[in-house]
Amino acid sequence: MKNKILIALALVTFSASLFAKTQVIAHRGYWKQAGSAKNSISSLINAQTIGVYGSELDVHITADKVVVVCHDDSIQGHDINTSTYSELKDLKLENGEALPTLAAYLEQAQKNTGVKIIIEIKYKKDAELEKRTALEVVNLVNGLKMEKQVEYISFSMNICKELVKLSPKTPIAYLAYKDFVVSPKELKELGISGLDYHYSLLLQKPEFVEEAKAAGITVNVWTANDPAIIQKLIDLKVDYITTDEPVKALELSAK
Repeated sequence: MKNKILIALALVTFSASLFAKTQVIAHRGYWKQAGSAKNSISSLINAQTIGVYGSELDVHITADKVVVVCHDDSIQGHDINTSTYSELKDLKLENGEALPTLAAYLEQAQKNTGVKIIIEIKYKKDAELEKRTALEVVNLVNGLKMEKQVEYISFSMNICKELVKLSPKTPIAYLAYKDFVVSPKELKELGISGLDYHYSLLLQKPEFVEEAKAAGITVNVWTANDPAIIQKLIDLKVDYITTDEPVKALELSAK
């Protein structure tokens, strides 16, 4: 019996150490590979092969309600929100891949359920457009029964609040740089489960990390690429680091 108790305690300690370790999120996938591109299907596949916690991507909605994966509001001169999917579907990314839909992205994600999909729903000046986009994204994710594999982030507080209504059990983090910063306590009161702030802000306000932990919300930082900065963030014990250098971040977090 004594041996069983010792083994159980060891497992608990090991699990706690894993939980405490800073996790790595590949920013727009692991695109720094030959033949890949930011927000491409191949960047997701690359991320799935290196053992990151998650792969981040950006989404917009077309005029006919197709959710596509793209960082900018437009692609090759086509405004995504006012274009139909048929007008966009043959446009190519830098590596020759077609502009991916979120549906195609999630299909690939299902092939490796150990990697979380971090969906950034992009800020819009039109609040109703933001709500429509959030609804289409959540409907797509829930329709594929991927609620446990997906997390949401956004610079728009309107979108975050909408996501809390639409998918309250899914992790939702509020993005910020230097403007529109919200305290961890305030985020918790809004039902938002995490903050996702630029690394420079967290280095200026390291107290936010402890405040977030006290409030029971997670801390992610973007987009840290310098190894010295990554190490400082690991030392601060942030929960996640979003980076364009996921392999280096994995090496540092494993030490």
